[in-house]
Amino acid sequence: MANIDTVLIRQLVILVLILFSCINIISKGVQAKEDDHKVTNIGAVIDVTSRTGKEEITAMEIAVQSFNNKLNNHGLSLYVQSHGKDPMLAAAAGINSVAAEKLIKENNVTVIIGLETWELAAPVAEIGTRARVPVLSFTAPSITLPLSALRWPFLAQMANNDSEQMTCIAAIIRSYGWKKVIAIYEDETYGGDSGKLAVLIEALQDIGSEIEHTLVLPPISSLSNTKEVMQEELMKLLSLESRVFVVLKASSVMTIHLFEEAKNMGFMGRDSAWIITDKITTYLDSFNTSIISSMAGVLGIKTYYTENSSEYESFYGQFKQVFRKKYEDEDNFEPGIYALKAYDAIQIITEAMEGMINTNISSKQLSAKILSSNFTGLSGEIQFERGMLSQNPTLRIVNVVGKKYKELDFWLPSFGFSRSLVNEETEHDGNTAQGLYGQVTWPADLNQVRNPKGWAMPTNARPLIIGVPGRTSFEKFVKVKNESNQNEEPEGYCIDLFKMAREVLGYDLPYKFVPHFSTYDDLVRCVHNKTFDAVVGDITILANRAELVEFTQPYAESGLSMIVPAKSEESAWMFMKPFTWEMWMATGAMLIYTMFIVWFLEHRSNPEFEGTWKTQIGTAMWFTCSSLFFAHRENVQNNFTRVVVIVWLFVSLVLTSSYTASLSSMLTVNKLKVNVTDIEFLKRNNLKVGCDGDSFVRNYLVDVLQFKSENIKTINSQDNYIGEFEKKHIAAAFLELPYEKVFINNYCKKFSATTPTYRFGGLGFMFHKGSPIAMDFSKAILTLSENGALKDLEEKWFAPSPECSTGVTDNQTERLRLHSFWGLYIISGATSTICFFLFIIKIIKDQYRSNTSPRNNSIWSKAIRLARFIYQGQQINFAIDQTRLQLPEIVGRGSPRWKYSSPDAAENREAASSEAADVEMLYIPGG
Repeated sequence: MANIDTVLIRQLVILVLILFSCINIISKGVQAKEDDHKVTNIGAVIDVTSRTGKEEITAMEIAVQSFNNKLNNHGLSLYVQSHGKDPMLAAAAGINSVAAEKLIKENNVTVIIGLETWELAAPVAEIGTRARVPVLSFTAPSITLPLSALRWPFLAQMANNDSEQMTCIAAIIRSYGWKKVIAIYEDETYGGDSGKLAVLIEALQDIGSEIEHTLVLPPISSLSNTKEVMQEELMKLLSLESRVFVVLKASSVMTIHLFEEAKNMGFMGRDSAWIITDKITTYLDSFNTSIISSMAGVLGIKTYYTENSSEYESFYGQFKQVFRKKYEDEDNFEPGIYALKAYDAIQIITEAMEGMINTNISSKQLSAKILSSNFTGLSGEIQFERGMLSQNPTLRIVNVVGKKYKELDFWLPSFGFSRSLVNEETEHDGNTAQGLYGQVTWPADLNQVRNPKGWAMPTNARPLIIGVPGRTSFEKFVKVKNESNQNEEPEGYCIDLFKMAREVLGYDLPYKFVPHFSTYDDLVRCVHNKTFDAVVGDITILANRAELVEFTQPYAESGLSMIVPAKSEESAWMFMKPFTWEMWMATGAMLIYTMFIVWFLEHRSNPEFEGTWKTQIGTAMWFTCSSLFFAHRENVQNNFTRVVVIVWLFVSLVLTSSYTASLSSMLTVNKLKVNVTDIEFLKRNNLKVGCDGDSFVRNYLVDVLQFKSENIKTINSQDNYIGEFEKKHIAAAFLELPYEKVFINNYCKKFSATTPTYRFGGLGFMFHKGSPIAMDFSKAILTLSENGALKDLEEKWFAPSPECSTGVTDNQTERLRLHSFWGLYIISGATSTICFFLFIIKIIKDQYRSNTSPRNNSIWSKAIRLARFIYQGQQINFAIDQTRLQLPEIVGRGSPRWKYSSPDAAENREAASSEAADVEMLYIPGG
């Protein structure tokens, strides 16, 4: 038995050894097979219950299968971890972090992909950095973090920041003139608004708009009664006037509740506008018809991707087939942008691992290869820079209509709205101000012609509450007829203007006037704190007021005028006023000069200019003066005189016509003479002035013009100014330009106004800051001004009194000055001078031509002879013997005919030579 047992034991040992040898051989074979076929594990953190998660899983499975079919010795293995039904709850509870750690430790994944929101990606990126595992996220933070590449070196973000998307939203808001916006987003413990709100605020500031209110919705996971909470939150918006809503971020469930309650509470009215970001736009593909109907008229931003490539068509066919088979309960089988990103993520990984099929590669090298990817994927260009996509995406604006949505325009980076993907220069070289090209269907009105105001417009149930000044110094602008009965409408120029502008608006505007008996600054505060919706009256546009309220286009100019007492300027010497003293002096000098020239040219040959010196001078003076009125009777015989007289008559015509016109103007227009000429005179002499107590003028006089407060008297009525002036209580009054015109139109005979030196913004109506109604009224006022209706209204209310309607002015009629006529004087003087010298030259030639023996005459005798010749027309022929010279006998003084007699006729004269005695000559001047 012992031997038998020993044999059995030996056999068992041999069998065991054989068994271990087989096991060893089998294990080595398996290891060799594994070495020949390398497998890379990929982890995905996705919400498998959401429509987006389902699309991503399907796309990744298609990509993994496609890669595995191409290579036999290398494969990809996909492990999916869901972060829960609500991604925001997952972020708060850290479920996504747990899922990532599980993928790394249990599944030994090489890369983690997925993560549709930054709230999910941030904690997973931290884990990936610690474990040195590359992470590919489908999203990026709204604001690019400056040190993100250093903080998360293993993170690759297949997205861009939100700056381009918010710029697009701001451009839409700008194109429709919306000044105030309400931002809405769903809050969560981790990340808040993800920085989207800050980016939107900056984009709106660039276009002059602002966020009026931010509605922060609680996380959907924290709500037990979502409908009730949503109603309470939306109730906060009823007191606000803006009706432009931008939904920055919300889960799909929150989005459904938000729009359903917003529609029920009237926030989807015809003047409302809703804009949703790209993340919320992706939900539209998964919403059913009832949900889509509650979002009708919403504008959405969508990342554009091409559907015309062969790669997309191949993927599209596979996706629809697989997705329909796996998820039969879904209505839509088309892939979205996140499905395309998921497919591209697998392609990024496969291209990065091309060089590690037969060799091992470190995680750092794999991350570097991922970040160096450069190809065109289904979702667009894949190229990373500082950890995120380098190129800004092309966006598509969509409009929810009916059961689906329609695509409108493209948004091209650095260009703006476009009909196509080509930057056509014909499209205004980047259209960011003119709005969308496509026809938008707005909420609650499928046939709406006008664009929504983006404002809570007045209705019959809630009319526009308009404050009007109850106390005004000049009641022609606004007058409250019965203070005790506020139901009685006020009247005045401003009230009529408001009603006329309202008719031009093109839409109904219910309103109610409410008198307010306080200062104008208090009215501004009432509009700012929303006691009144608007103020209609004579409100001056000032810089500090414009910071609080919105003003319309000014309907009247404004400036500070000084009113002073004045007397009519009447004088016995009024006839001297048309010419300045320089003009009178120049005219007199030219008159005398012309008189001298006429006398000189005519007295030798014209009998009408004969006689004694006094007679000749009187005749010449009479001729020249009477020619001013074309009343001269004397005939002129000299051709040179005729030239001089023609020019002088032209000068006379111009002077008399100008003088007559100027004098007529002075006598016709009543001119006022004032004692106070400037502001410095008032301050220097410490004189009192008056102004309207309810306006800003009093403070302006003290703060800007440096008047003493005790020297300023408040006057509350237009008629009280007269009494204050008559009692000498004030020396001047300071009124705004519109009031000054009304005052002077009534009291033009007693007061004068200075030209406004200090200008203001004009008079306008007030509305709430950012109100589109203010812009509409501005356009209406411009229309009334252009078609003449505003002028007609002014003539109706501000027509001058009968005594002031004949043309009254406080401006001096311009006196005629020398600089306006010096050209005429030069022409006349030059003509006279030239004729004078030409006549002198002619006389000299005639004299020397008649003188036969001038060479023995002295210079003095020649000069005397020439002077006598010029004055008397006398021609003397000197003989050789001067002792026989006989002086001529003047037949008649001033006569042009002279006769020389024989020596016997001159007994008392010295004997002359016999040669000269025989000379007898008769000379008749030929002038």
